[in-house]
Amino acid sequence: MNTPDAAKFEYGRWNGMTEEITASPEVREPNRYLIAVDLQNDFITGALGTQEAQKILTPALEKLRNYPGNIIFTLDTHAGDYLETEEGRLLPVEHCIFGTDGWQLPGEFQELQRERNAAVYLKETFGSVHLAQDLLAANAKSPIEEIELIGLCTDICVISNALLIKAGLPNVPIYVDASCCAGVTPEKHNAALEVMKSCLIHVRD
Repeated sequence: MNTPDAAKFEYGRWNGMTEEITASPEVREPNRYLIAVDLQNDFITGALGTQEAQKILTPALEKLRNYPGNIIFTLDTHAGDYLETEEGRLLPVEHCIFGTDGWQLPGEFQELQRERNAAVYLKETFGSVHLAQDLLAANAKSPIEEIELIGLCTDICVISNALLIKAGLPNVPIYVDASCCAGVTPEKHNAALEVMKSCLIHVRD
């Protein structure tokens, strides 16, 4: 994955595609979207890594490879002043600092992102407002059939993005694949799934 100039990076979509998200004619099912949330080294083997996160890599990669619709990646992204931010004060563990190895996707996911020319969103907090806005715009042009989320962490960034998108697109079915998600702990993973079910998000096992 090519890394943009650290002095110039901005939050939002950065992988060279500046137009709005649109239903791609290059995929079999262009009105479906799979969002891979924060599958980054720091959440897998790095500063905030867990064994549960490591276990979902194989099914997540297989799902992404076989997905017939559009693929989107989000990247948790912080600058060098992370510990001075509100999140840094409440979670004082430096992670996903822009441009570091911990910020990157694992190698096979980087390759897949390039092969599929998948959109990539940098986000400074748990949910990506830029992504939600772009999905609303895409839906206005061509109704979205479904949106599915996988990734890390179930109880923080996955649930935040799922609820943010659900709020903007209440009539689009939103799914979360539990087998391709991991939480900070197994207990928090399960609790987040129950909260999403309460908010009419479909949970796939």
